[in-house]
Amino acid sequence: MSNIVFFTEVANYTEEIMQSSGNYPVLTAEEVVSGIKDGDTVAFSGFTPAGAAKAVPSALAEYAREEHSKGRSFKVRVLTGASSGQSVDEKLANAGAIEWRAPYQTGVELRRQINRQEVEYVDMHLSHLPQTVAFGFFGQVNLAVIEASEITPDGRVYLTTSIGASPSYLRCAEKVVIEINTRQSQRLREIADIIIMPPPPKRNPIQIYDPMTRIGLPYAVVDPKKVIGVVESDEPDYLAEFTPPDRISRQIAGHVVNFLIDEMRAGRIPDTFLPLQAGVGNVANGVMAALGAHPDIPDFKMYSEVLQDSIVDLITEGRLVGASATSLTVTSEKLKQIIDNFDYYVPRIVLRPQEISNHPAIIRRLGVIAMNTALEADIYGNVNSSHVYGMDIMNGIGGSGEFTRNSYLSILMTPSIAKGGKISSIVPMCPHIDNNEHSVQIIVTEQGLADLRCLGPMQRAKVMIEKCAHPAYKEYLERYVKESRVAHISHDLVKCFELHRNLMEYGAMLPDLDIT
Repeated sequence: MSNIVFFTEVANYTEEIMQSSGNYPVLTAEEVVSGIKDGDTVAFSGFTPAGAAKAVPSALAEYAREEHSKGRSFKVRVLTGASSGQSVDEKLANAGAIEWRAPYQTGVELRRQINRQEVEYVDMHLSHLPQTVAFGFFGQVNLAVIEASEITPDGRVYLTTSIGASPSYLRCAEKVVIEINTRQSQRLREIADIIIMPPPPKRNPIQIYDPMTRIGLPYAVVDPKKVIGVVESDEPDYLAEFTPPDRISRQIAGHVVNFLIDEMRAGRIPDTFLPLQAGVGNVANGVMAALGAHPDIPDFKMYSEVLQDSIVDLITEGRLVGASATSLTVTSEKLKQIIDNFDYYVPRIVLRPQEISNHPAIIRRLGVIAMNTALEADIYGNVNSSHVYGMDIMNGIGGSGEFTRNSYLSILMTPSIAKGGKISSIVPMCPHIDNNEHSVQIIVTEQGLADLRCLGPMQRAKVMIEKCAHPAYKEYLERYVKESRVAHISHDLVKCFELHRNLMEYGAMLPDLDIT
């Protein structure tokens, strides 16, 4: 059966079933996959592994292997809300089924394929994604596969543990499949707050004046005629357990907490505090735990994009009184805790589309304090969060740029060294820059905190070396500044990437350095 005939027949069958019983046809994942063509653009739900489609990507990976074994080409263009972990990125990458990927990823094998230029990767700000899709810059989205707990005959789709870009995919995709996940609680709809932005210039101010303001609906909407059917699933979100914060993370957290307390005492943060945003990972978890434990930090709220296990603990303790995000990226244990005590958590958690959770106007209006991680920073305050050597992708920029550029305070955090001292996170010049000196205000390592606000370039260099660089690299960085060409921003264009070249050639930025 041809792909066009398949989709047409199933769509007709859908209309007949709806007219008679109000139900959508139940399809197997394999039936859905048989209608996907080589080169199609497929959009999957999921923002991190939370709420990611599961059954169809698995079947799609197996179908790709079968096609390749027969000597036939088969790859698809993949869209999600952000990364989608094992269920999408890793399964499809391991099957050689991805031709093109956007807007963000964290897959180990997919990363390798991108860096070998086997997969084309578009790394972009996450709030830009829905508009980019809506205006067709990615071309036609041929199929959207969206996880939900329910779809009604009139096209109301109740999403699960993430909202992400799913509302936009439901609206823009040519055809839609809904993965009904019976494992996910139907009560999750009670924390959803979904709106779709109209196209410019018909946009009014978004009426969110507090992180917990609700302005939308508990469901997304799809034209029922586009829904070719539902696929049943009961798989959990595949989320790895988070490791407890290590010593370095705790030291970084201590510097951040002390800085924020000093800002409060100076009157630059109100006594009621300001909403927080925190990135994903060990360092961010450590900072949030430290903030919650410190008696001088008042109870606070979050306006962020991802809620992790540490956030659930803070809500449980009453330290975090409300949290807005687009994804509930928690382990199975924490998700069960939320579901079992939903009456407590419902008024304290809101999930929104990523276009809203990461919207610059809201971030700026609320005065968000943004805390994100970096791979490296240079002595003038430019930050690289995504590329090793400025060439090899790690994950991507994600939402860090939107929060760093528009927050009241932008804080970027990184350990001062990595790989036992073979790598310095403070370098003369970043070979790739995600967040530049004009947006970055505060940089923190376990060595200390550099407040770069209102400092000129040479003052920034001095503070960065003094406060953030590891002692083993300070002499090199000081000598670099001294020997560079005198200018507004002093650099030596011959030596500015010497540390990175050494790392590529010798496996260490300073080959003779011994840090025991």
